[in-house]
Amino acid sequence: MSTPHTLSSEILNVLDTCDKHSSFNFPTLEHPYVYLADCRLNLFRDDAGHWAIASEILGYNPRGVASAVELEIRYFGNCLHLPENQNAQYNYYNVFPLDSDSFNDTIDIEVLLPDATSWIVRGVELPLSHDKTDYEAEGITLKEYEPGTIAGEEVLRFMVARHRPLFRATDDELYRWIPSTMKKILVLDEWHHKSFDQQKSPFEDPQFLLSFDLDDPTVAGMIQRELEMSRNWNIAQWENRPGSYETWQQIAEVLATGNTSIYNPSLPSNTHWKNWPEGGSM
Repeated sequence: MSTPHTLSSEILNVLDTCDKHSSFNFPTLEHPYVYLADCRLNLFRDDAGHWAIASEILGYNPRGVASAVELEIRYFGNCLHLPENQNAQYNYYNVFPLDSDSFNDTIDIEVLLPDATSWIVRGVELPLSHDKTDYEAEGITLKEYEPGTIAGEEVLRFMVARHRPLFRATDDELYRWIPSTMKKILVLDEWHHKSFDQQKSPFEDPQFLLSFDLDDPTVAGMIQRELEMSRNWNIAQWENRPGSYETWQQIAEVLATGNTSIYNPSLPSNTHWKNWPEGGSM
């Protein structure tokens, strides 16, 4: 069994290298297609050296295929039980807490319909509001792209403020890829977060390069510039890796030791949606 110090280092390595795995990246609070509404971290461990992190990111994606309101659960761990790969360290899936019919009946072209009265969330009917002062009471200043309109992301943020537990993952959902023997030891509703998004340039793929005339100086120069831009981006992003700052350093120590008092941050929380204004901007 790993020592707590070794296990802590292993956890940080899993977090720091997550972008090197296909179809996975570090939790993103400012996705260009998604307006952030809420987020949460769940930490699990046992006494045999197994650990897992399940992050929850609730957002409004007007281009969503299954639903505009998506709760993404993103997993890290050394015990995730996946049928196709028992040793996987990463996984994710989406939950859709809002009834799609009630959404479609109340939102039109990304704004709340004037006669909309309620949403059904996890089988519970919740009243909607058209009163601007209700939104202001929850710290939401309406954009009003057209006078009197309320945008879909503003509705979601209001409803989360009034009914947060219904929009969060249930234990059954959280434990989908985590052994039931694991104990949930800490839940964080807020923390200090940095964007971390390392990328691989398609020009690093030899098969992709076959489509280009590499003997053409103009083409070769373009490829070199693209590779340099990618390298510079990744160098800058590496400075924000989870293992570089106290949030995840302390989380790793908590998971390695089981001592939740180790999580005692000095950095200010910044996970509220107001701190990520570029989310949903595309």
